[in-house]
Amino acid sequence: MNDQAWGLRELVAKKGIQNSKFITIASGKGGVGKTNFAVNFAYVMANEFQKKILLIDADIGMANIHLFLSTDPNKNMKNFFGGTKLEEVIQEAYGFDVLLGFSGIDELRDLDEISVQSVIYDLERVSQNYDYVVIDTSGGVDEKVMSFLRASSKSYIITTPEPTALTDAYALIRSIYNLYGYQNFKIIVNMCRTEEEGQGVFNKLKMTVKKFLGIDIELLGILPYTNNLPQAVRNKELVAMKYPKDLFTMSVKRICEIEAKIQQPPQDDEHFWQKIFDFMGK
Repeated sequence: MNDQAWGLRELVAKKGIQNSKFITIASGKGGVGKTNFAVNFAYVMANEFQKKILLIDADIGMANIHLFLSTDPNKNMKNFFGGTKLEEVIQEAYGFDVLLGFSGIDELRDLDEISVQSVIYDLERVSQNYDYVVIDTSGGVDEKVMSFLRASSKSYIITTPEPTALTDAYALIRSIYNLYGYQNFKIIVNMCRTEEEGQGVFNKLKMTVKKFLGIDIELLGILPYTNNLPQAVRNKELVAMKYPKDLFTMSVKRICEIEAKIQQPPQDDEHFWQKIFDFMGK
């Protein structure tokens, strides 16, 4: 059995699969607008920049992307682990694809090594069909969040001007840097009243990271608070779709423009899913 699993792992490697650009979206705490950014980012990248996007809901504790997109919550990774083809689990929403319910990863404990390697192979195979695989993780710091961050070529860290959000964002950066040396952090400051407020928040975080960790972080964007956001969420609509001229939407577009200009994914993106499952000890 172990020989068969080893053979499947070698098959993945020998095929030389060139994966997409994997972007993990994380935050030090909940309530900072991480998922709202993720769905709007995916929408703009797909519809404004014609990129093929797979958005994965990897929030293990409170998976809720389906609430923003009106997708079927019962069509998720648990079906895939139960034998349904991965292509049949992926749903389409507003021009991009969505994979729900990665909380099912806990069920891998019940799978043998060959089955786990089959899961990895299918995820690698499907991922190569996309320009970007965007992963919305849980708020806070835990083993699974760290695994997605470590395996990603880059990560977007969402924070807000709220002091506790800033403190928790630093704690997330410190933890994964101290434990694993990972430092490719792109910062997005959300819910800002002014551009100057967002810049000030980033400067505080940048100085703290530089002083205590000795590394640099990059400001990717500043997102303003918008009164259209609560209304859009209540109506299960995306701000970027319903209000294309909203300042929040325009700010998301600027972030997408920066991302879309980056050419080829780094070699570290190869065998992303194998790294994920290795990090999680599966």
